[in-house]
Amino acid sequence: MTHPSLPEWVFPPPGGFSAEDLDRIPDLPAHTELIDGSLVFVSPQASFHTRAVDLLVSGLRRTVPAELRVRREMSVVLGRDQRPEPDLSVVRASAEQSPEQTFYRAEDVVLVVEVVSPESKTRDRKRKPSLYASAGIPHFWIVESDDGRPVVHAYELDEVTGGYVITGIHHELLKVSSPFTVDIDLTEIDLL
Repeated sequence: MTHPSLPEWVFPPPGGFSAEDLDRIPDLPAHTELIDGSLVFVSPQASFHTRAVDLLVSGLRRTVPAELRVRREMSVVLGRDQRPEPDLSVVRASAEQSPEQTFYRAEDVVLVVEVVSPESKTRDRKRKPSLYASAGIPHFWIVESDDGRPVVHAYELDEVTGGYVITGIHHELLKVSSPFTVDIDLTEIDLL
């Protein structure tokens, strides 16, 4: 029995929703994610979140190799019941199928970045890294706010353990050589 004021899709089917359901459900709120077969709705983003994503997208696009693309807010299918939407991803250029494309596959993703919001702390810090690592995504960054300044925690997949290991915590300058050469002045967030 459903409540008359709620859409039918609010109630999960037996076994939960599948990754494909996100493209079929009418009037689904923007940026809805699928985590463990359940729909996750995001809250409005704060200024820090938007500015941090803009800063990283701009910086990554300056140095990304020709065979890769930087994309923001595109979902990634990790499995039947897993389709999170990272704040940004770096994907293989060959993963681009059409302008109407709504997701990428895990095997096409080189890096995912999550900017932590107050409502998503547990998902961004605990659940999503586990999901991304299990799907074999080689690099994961999580961005935290330190009094309005971004701090980037960079991780790389350890193929022996199947989990991420930290490769650095970057406060004012994000300078890494993997997955490609990146050099971003994190203090430029104040200029956005």
